[in-house]
Amino acid sequence: MIPLSYLALYRKWRPSVFEDVIGQEHITRTLKNQIKNQNIAHAYLFCGTRGTGKTSTAKIFAKAVNCISPQDMNPCGDCEICRGIDQENIMDVIEIDAASNNGVDDIRELRENVQYPPSKGKYKVYIVDEVHMLSTGAFNALLKTLEEPPSFVIFIFATTEPHKIPATIISRCQRFDFKRVREPQIIQRLQYICSEMNIAAEEKALRLIARNADGSVRDALSILDQCISFQDDTLTYSNVLERLGIVGEDAIFRLVDYIIEKDAKKMMEWLHELIAAGKDIQQLFQSLIQHYRNLMLIQIIGEAPEGLVRLSEESIERCREQAKKLSPNHVMRAIPMLSQTASDAKYATQPRIFLEIAVLKLIRPQFDKLSVEGLLERIEDLEKQIRNAPAFPQKPEENKQNLPKSKQTLKQEKVPEPVEAESKIEPQKELKAEEETQPASSSIDFDYVRNHWEKILKEVKKKRISAHAMLMEGKPVGAEGRFLIVAFRKGFEIHKDMITKNYKEIIETAIEEITGQKVHLKCMMEEEVQSFSSAKDQTSAAYNERAEKEKEEEEVQKIINLFGEEIVEIIDE
Repeated sequence: MIPLSYLALYRKWRPSVFEDVIGQEHITRTLKNQIKNQNIAHAYLFCGTRGTGKTSTAKIFAKAVNCISPQDMNPCGDCEICRGIDQENIMDVIEIDAASNNGVDDIRELRENVQYPPSKGKYKVYIVDEVHMLSTGAFNALLKTLEEPPSFVIFIFATTEPHKIPATIISRCQRFDFKRVREPQIIQRLQYICSEMNIAAEEKALRLIARNADGSVRDALSILDQCISFQDDTLTYSNVLERLGIVGEDAIFRLVDYIIEKDAKKMMEWLHELIAAGKDIQQLFQSLIQHYRNLMLIQIIGEAPEGLVRLSEESIERCREQAKKLSPNHVMRAIPMLSQTASDAKYATQPRIFLEIAVLKLIRPQFDKLSVEGLLERIEDLEKQIRNAPAFPQKPEENKQNLPKSKQTLKQEKVPEPVEAESKIEPQKELKAEEETQPASSSIDFDYVRNHWEKILKEVKKKRISAHAMLMEGKPVGAEGRFLIVAFRKGFEIHKDMITKNYKEIIETAIEEITGQKVHLKCMMEEEVQSFSSAKDQTSAAYNERAEKEKEEEEVQKIINLFGEEIVEIIDE
């Protein structure tokens, strides 16, 4: 059997001194100063996302505090203790996986072993990885030992989820937060490793690997390891795309171009080609989200901020062109909608359908009826159509050649000079006023509505049972033009208000369907109806008195016009 001698890149190139831990200078400097000043704490808590150097820093620190001949507070790597820690055959540095040793019995065993002094080194170091996986009982069992450990014991806890650790544990540790490693630092590390291994690599390919590592050096080295095995000569951008199943920038730009053009057919065809080529659907989601994020930054800030938009100058210019063609509402709607759909697609049996629905909602905002951003985008589209439409509809010109000369002259005489806006609006106003002053032609048949009230109630119940429950307490008492007055007894004010606010259109529609009459519902309390009727009677009486007076004045004026204004004396015989 051939021994497995190959060592993964992330293990082969694991940092051996503090300077090799990239992106965490704020932590390594502090630890070196503690070693230098001999103020080493008894417990440390290393927090941060995966692949940021927590365990590597813990091992370097464990070697540095025990090294026989340290160099600038770094372990020498050649002494017996350093070699023993690297080969994991020394008992003074113990690594514990809390995910599989998370019970109370495991911690009790640790408490018993803590009492024994180190065999060769100065300190006995316990490195507990994923410490948040310990049970509540295990944390409680560890508490007393952590508070007052022997002087030769150092605890180093590493976790990706510090919020799951009890506050009583955190308060007894020195906490160090590891940052995500920046993309340029990961690229620099990858270039160094490739040069040491005599591997030719395109910078664009390394940038793509660093971008997909998402701040994790270990993930970047694992991706590099896969890509190196995938090809023999130069590590190219296309090789990385093909190996990872991710979508290139050109493909994403093309997708967004189809969204801008609202071309659903080409969009679906292009998606089919990408998926048939083996592109991962989750990667498609993430690439689209990242692209819309770049568009958002360019729209808001006005230019691509350095370090925030990780694209080449050519790609940034293409983003600017696309950002000009998309509304901010569209971009702000796309990001959360794509993120939510990507989350739902993870657990779906057909994630492709979720992706297709998402891009169709981006092309056709009318499909996205639940979001406010979708509504705003539809309003913007309507406003754009109104702005682009002509001010007045263009009528087809008559064929003047077939008209007699007299008709042509008449037509020219009838066409006035450019008509002012007032002349076009005034007739409409007069017509509207005339319609409002004709109650006879626009009044409703109240008796017919009252006789069919039970049928109206049944129709309302079919449409909305809550509206029927409110309308049951009212009754039709009269009509005024097109207004149907429904009165409610004292104590049912809430029914009147609910109908006015929420159910008015439903009831009006039901009345129109049963009676064939378009009415406007007016809900009032019974006392309001009485005062309304009396006020109406007073208004009618005043109107009749005024009309009588005007008629009398008109008769007097006719007599004056006939006989003149001379005052004559009337003598009674």
